[in-house]
Amino acid sequence: MSLLFRRASLASLGLAFGLSALSLSPLMAQQTAPAPADAAAPAAAPVDPNTVIATVNGQPLTEADLVLAEGELSQQFSQLPPEQRRAAALSAAIEIRVMAAQAVTSGLDKDPDFQRRMAFLQQRALHGEMVEKGVVDKVTDAEVRARYDQEIANTPPTNEVHARHILVKTKEEAEAIIKQLDGGADFQKLANEHTSDPSGKTSGGDLGWFGPGQMVPEFDKAAFALEVGKYTEQPVQSQFGWHVIKLEDKRTKQPPAFDDVKDQAKQAVIRDKYFALVKSLRAGAKVEIPDANLKKAVDTLESAK
Repeated sequence: MSLLFRRASLASLGLAFGLSALSLSPLMAQQTAPAPADAAAPAAAPVDPNTVIATVNGQPLTEADLVLAEGELSQQFSQLPPEQRRAAALSAAIEIRVMAAQAVTSGLDKDPDFQRRMAFLQQRALHGEMVEKGVVDKVTDAEVRARYDQEIANTPPTNEVHARHILVKTKEEAEAIIKQLDGGADFQKLANEHTSDPSGKTSGGDLGWFGPGQMVPEFDKAAFALEVGKYTEQPVQSQFGWHVIKLEDKRTKQPPAFDDVKDQAKQAVIRDKYFALVKSLRAGAKVEIPDANLKKAVDTLESAK
């Protein structure tokens, strides 16, 4: 299938009703899928989170502390072999402990800017916990399925077509090809011989199935106007050159299967629950913004959610 004329991304094709485009607030905790376990490796015995891994100036550093360090610093260690990540995380945790202790000794923890930053980080962490425990963990399978069914029901059926094309540089070349087709020439053979679309030279110009808006506008309009088995009687010009298009078949586009989009559907449910919770909490909160212009801008953002 040609990559020259595809306009829609894979993400937009995955869900006709656009669930994949829904996102959460930028401060919401991001969900990271765990790496698949090695099927050949035996399951590791559970480790007590209170197990002391090291002591730093007499203070214990536990397994739970190390797990937290590994999670927070995972990007820094992503290029390391798995067997080195634990040691790297422990080394980093020890480094953080000794530097933090020195910062307290130096009085840096009393600095007003530091205290403001710590207050914000605590609030952000609590926000993430609220999202996790108060929103994400409360989403049920039934809600996800209901959201999928709702989106499918609200999505009007669309047609998609299966087409071939021959791409050439000039209108005269395209007209000559149409003349050969009028004389009974085989479309696929002509495509293999004449098309400048690299993928079409071995596939008879086959573009596979595509829906409205996935091709450049001129091509899209011409392809969907054809009857099955017919080809364009006049060359079609686009930014890529001149096309001769043949329609192989058309059908009603089938909606994506639930299992293929359930993660996107879940994110949509999470998004709705999140904003519903925020709305209820904001309604009960006393928020004052003295700057009229800033207040208007904030109100505009809130109304768009």
